[in-house]
Amino acid sequence: MNKTQTTSAEIFSMDDFAKALDAEAVNFEKDQLVRGKIHSYDSDGVYVDINGKSLAFVPAEEVAADESADLSVLLPIGDEQEFLIIREQNADGQVTLSKLQLQMKYAWNQVDDLQSNKESIQLKVTGVNKGGVTVNFQGIRGFVPRSQLLERDHQSLVGTSIPGIIIEADKEKNKLVFSQRKAARTANFSQLERGQLVTGTIVGLKAFGAFVEFDGNTGLIYIKQISESRVEDCEKVFAIGQEIKAMIIDLDEGNGKISLSTRVLENHAGEMLEKMSEVMESAEARSERAAKKLFGT
Repeated sequence: MNKTQTTSAEIFSMDDFAKALDAEAVNFEKDQLVRGKIHSYDSDGVYVDINGKSLAFVPAEEVAADESADLSVLLPIGDEQEFLIIREQNADGQVTLSKLQLQMKYAWNQVDDLQSNKESIQLKVTGVNKGGVTVNFQGIRGFVPRSQLLERDHQSLVGTSIPGIIIEADKEKNKLVFSQRKAARTANFSQLERGQLVTGTIVGLKAFGAFVEFDGNTGLIYIKQISESRVEDCEKVFAIGQEIKAMIIDLDEGNGKISLSTRVLENHAGEMLEKMSEVMESAEARSERAAKKLFGT
């Protein structure tokens, strides 16, 4: 070989080789979605192979909202999963990933639909404070105000799941507020229908009507729905604690209003005022006739 000639190995130096690898390397960016295979664990997190210059890393606190969760169960070695890049590659080519933030991103995408549909979901209670309880919704830390809880012993709720409906959502502030009361009301409303006869107890008397509590719900018999005959004073017809049968004539789930009527059970005007006991005794048969007449059911 002529001394002036050079080999291909001499021409293609190690620097050239490194540059060639860099040219073919995948360009990873923050907020990018990537798939990777779980490679190994250490005390601080999990290593994931995403076909980069080096293994990517998922800090333990970025795996799940519950930091005590078993990483080997959530991210088994050899399993392929999706992650969100939360920090671009460092000098060693390592990318930092998050499973938790990806889950939260998907969760926020669901919030609009859940809120517009007023859909009830199960929430795990994670803590208690003076204002109410904290809950977890797919990695998002939510809150249920004291006024929106059914149970009085809030501490006993920690670790359990309760139903909730979104009443306030602000992605920018990472704010998510739920109501257990509205969820319970929605569940109750799903079992009610117009024309249904209910049995309840008079729990309140006002100038405009009587409040009736039944099966965890509260309905109103408006004064004009007591009888076909004019009623001047509800207290002259009903008493607090009195058991009453009435028919549901309207439901307003959005405002949580249930309209009841005893008037529709009368066979003639004033019967509720003259012979209420007889109306109550045959209320089932009367309600069937009234429902067919009013609603065709």
